[in-house]
Amino acid sequence: MIVVVGESLVDLSSTADGAAAETVGGSPLNVAVALARLETPTLLITEIGADERAATVVRHLQESEVEYVAVPTADGRTPTATVLVDDGDPIFTVDLTWNLPHEELPHCDALHVGSLGTVLEPGRDSVLDLVEQAWALDVFVSYDPNVRAGHLTEHDHDQAWGDIESLADRANLVKLSEQDIELLHPGADPDDIARSLLTGDRTELVILTRGADGATAFTASSEVSVGGIVVEVADTVGAGDAFMAAVLTVLLESDSLGNYGPGLPRDDERLTALLGAAVEAAGLSCARPGAAAPLRSELSPGWPGSAPS
Repeated sequence: MIVVVGESLVDLSSTADGAAAETVGGSPLNVAVALARLETPTLLITEIGADERAATVVRHLQESEVEYVAVPTADGRTPTATVLVDDGDPIFTVDLTWNLPHEELPHCDALHVGSLGTVLEPGRDSVLDLVEQAWALDVFVSYDPNVRAGHLTEHDHDQAWGDIESLADRANLVKLSEQDIELLHPGADPDDIARSLLTGDRTELVILTRGADGATAFTASSEVSVGGIVVEVADTVGAGDAFMAAVLTVLLESDSLGNYGPGLPRDDERLTALLGAAVEAAGLSCARPGAAAPLRSELSPGWPGSAPS
């Protein structure tokens, strides 16, 4: 089972004809839903409000067959993210408080953390505590910083990157995007930044996503790139989350997360297969509006073994 920890919210956006639209979102929730659609056992630990929007969030989780443990938000409101889509890419303005209490890590194969839940106090401390529990129990940890420009100012970029490095040090797998790096290190070489994260105490694999250009995997001994797949893009909301869920699914099904399997992929063949499977899932997500991760049945027959590479 994969345990995912982080925020659940409602995305406020506009349809093509200008009508207001509300859809359930939040990167960790999207990852949990995408995992469930890939038929991967999943538990989401989150906060949910007590208003009408909260009922929509709960219904979405139930329809996606996601198990969840939720505490109420402090004020009962469901957090929201106002989404402006610019040339297919989403820009978010978030209204969110994060007060997740300390939890005991359930028995699991992996813990996934990321996005605003790893940034906003006081809930950040609870997320870090779960990561420390995973460390003590030798449970696999994956991390996606999923940087949001709305929570950065000119004065806190260095602190934000320091926080990312600190958490990345405790993760076996770090996934980040070229957009993340451009926000925090404008003009820097994304590959150099990705490689720098391999110095973490536990970090064995760093994956850099490149949008339509695919993704690159970095290990201590290898670097492998896979191009994107050709789709008619509706938008890219949730594409990174679909990618992350596919990566975790492939690793779980190949027994790569525990101490008794083959371990994380390090050779070019396994890395190429891993990236190919994830790129396919992300690409199909981009072909429809919103965070619409694909069902397993919508992917290539025999996925992930037959995913295009």
